[in-house]
Amino acid sequence: MKNYIILCLFACTTGRICAQGGVATATPIPTPVATKEKTAFQTGSVWMPQIDVRADIAIVYGVSERGPVSFEDRVKSWRDRGYKVHFMTGIAWGRYDDYFLGKWDGRNHLGEGQVTVKGDTIWHGHNVPYVVPVASFIEYMKKGVIKRVIDAGINSIYLEEPEFWARAGYSEAFKQEWQRYYGFPWRPQHESPENTYLSGKLKYHLYYNAIKEVSEYAKAYGKTKSMDVKVYIPTHSLVNYSSWQIVSPEASLASLPGIDGYIAQVWTGTSREPTYFNGLKKERVFENAFLEYGSMVSMTAPTKRKLFFLTDPIEDWPRDWADYKRNYEATFTAKLLYPVVANYEVMPWPERIYTHPYKLANSNEWVLIPKYYSTQMQVMVNALNDMPVSANQVSGSNGIGVLMGNTLMFQRFPIHSGYEDPQFSNFYGQTLPLVKRGVPVQTVHMENLAYPATLKDIKVLVMSYSNMKPVSADVHKHIAAWVQNGGVLVYCGRDNDPYQQVMEWWNTNGKHYKAPSEHLFELLHIRPGEGDQSYPVGKGKVYVMRINPLEFVIAANTDARYIDVLQHAWKDGARAGELEFKNNFYLQRGPYDMVSVMDESTSNEPFVINGPVIDLFDPQLPVLAIKSVQPGTQALLYNVNRVANKKKPQVLAGACRIYNERVQERSYAFVAKSPLNTRNSMRILLPAAPVKTVLMNCKGQLINDVQSSWDETSHTCYLGFDNDADGITVTISW
Repeated sequence: MKNYIILCLFACTTGRICAQGGVATATPIPTPVATKEKTAFQTGSVWMPQIDVRADIAIVYGVSERGPVSFEDRVKSWRDRGYKVHFMTGIAWGRYDDYFLGKWDGRNHLGEGQVTVKGDTIWHGHNVPYVVPVASFIEYMKKGVIKRVIDAGINSIYLEEPEFWARAGYSEAFKQEWQRYYGFPWRPQHESPENTYLSGKLKYHLYYNAIKEVSEYAKAYGKTKSMDVKVYIPTHSLVNYSSWQIVSPEASLASLPGIDGYIAQVWTGTSREPTYFNGLKKERVFENAFLEYGSMVSMTAPTKRKLFFLTDPIEDWPRDWADYKRNYEATFTAKLLYPVVANYEVMPWPERIYTHPYKLANSNEWVLIPKYYSTQMQVMVNALNDMPVSANQVSGSNGIGVLMGNTLMFQRFPIHSGYEDPQFSNFYGQTLPLVKRGVPVQTVHMENLAYPATLKDIKVLVMSYSNMKPVSADVHKHIAAWVQNGGVLVYCGRDNDPYQQVMEWWNTNGKHYKAPSEHLFELLHIRPGEGDQSYPVGKGKVYVMRINPLEFVIAANTDARYIDVLQHAWKDGARAGELEFKNNFYLQRGPYDMVSVMDESTSNEPFVINGPVIDLFDPQLPVLAIKSVQPGTQALLYNVNRVANKKKPQVLAGACRIYNERVQERSYAFVAKSPLNTRNSMRILLPAAPVKTVLMNCKGQLINDVQSSWDETSHTCYLGFDNDADGITVTISW
């Protein structure tokens, strides 16, 4: 039967609220107030129709004014559009002119910035230094920022990026904090490994204390207003901070009672940091993102704190749209391969994504976001609104972990005694040889070893003290007990870096170990010599390799020795069968299939998925009988055969969010909302082909530019039309 589509020109554009704070006069189709807190985005802008992303939460950034628009006005503009409103601000930097320039307390505080050995302040922006969090700054954060936010009725606060640069540590403010913390005068970190280690510990402590005090204040002040205030930490991963030579409290914050969760800030900018593998230094965005997200899961999961995963459809540095798209797909797939996490920051700064121009590939032309990319991006974002937690595991041999610790950040800068770890290769030497062979290696935070869940699913644990040190003797006690009960440990390291002899718990207070590993080996009752050795220990086994892990990746064809030991550890030690090698990761989450196929791997074969599947990385949402994913690429697919209720009319995928669904005997209606100036693309499951489709805007005017088609194999209707933040009502009859 012929499908009739009734059309007219869309015109609901007048009277919308604008970036200068104008008041909306058009009447949008009402949006129900969000009841979930599953998806979010952060913005410094007032609500605009061009950036109405339709996540659950709008995280308003900063309390400083934006021209004539106050902080409170920005909050109201998003609330009026049905959003839960949260708040985010920097804890190490921010637009705090009233503090830095003296309005707050009559004192100029620009001298409290982080300073390098050359005497240069490290700046985040104009009059925005990376700060040493002294007592006056902490007091300002409490009374000048947090109090105002809670007074505005916001009960969820995000203290972003507690960061102290490793190359800093030379300001007068830092020297005073050193004296106060250690009880002896400041020592320049470049003069010895011990000074560097002490400097790192102090930087760590300063932001741990700042977060502790500000979060405690937020909770206490909230109670005076009968509010249950939540505090979250948006932070880069330990992998990235260590790689970029930044010190942050990271895992220790999860144990603070004032911290309710994290945002894992992983995006193209962090994941494109070049790494060594097989002797070649280059960007490996998917693999790096997979490890970064994994380190955030291992940091938080044992503590049961809430975790949001972030991705960014662009990044901080200007590239071209094709670059952004390719790497967005890589990082997006990487995060979806962790099925225990289903809360997402879908993007930061929609105002820079939708309203700023960037280059076209192979061109000098700068344009706003292409329609094909905004459509694809919004399809992906709306998939996150629907993405379920899953008990499924990513394909491959699950159960190999690599030990990490916050002290990774203490050994990165400066170089001492000629000992270098280029591109953080002692970490990647333990992980990339496995990732590139399709082994879903996990990371394990030593700070969480006291939690029983930390090692519960780990069969083989790899560790090295070539780039970190144990925070306490308890680390070894937990590992030794785990091995005694059947765990398999692989220790890699020459123990020859200059930090082995810093004054720490393993060589003070009556202990005289030359290296911390000696204490661990003593608890395991083994005495390793040179070369590769293995030892039965209780019900478990220990393998020792006297080689630093970076040697597995810095040069070509050098990881076979490492892989051979791991195969024995897996098969003979853990009795887990053959270690599976492949060139891909695959996972099912509800109706969604996600896959990444790697280059530099075991083969160049594609990964094939049988349909019918909807390709969510294609803005046209084609239904495919078969999908072939090539090496170096990823795919996100909606498997039509796994729809929970195939008799129910429903939107399976779309570049919009769906509201006000109404199902009748022979019709299906809903409201679609998404940012203005973008194109919607959607695939709708129906019991039969449509005979009539009507689209209407918020003024009751019929829409005139609609694509439509029917796919009999999947029983889905395709619709394409221009989006509107005020809502398009779609009614389909059959």
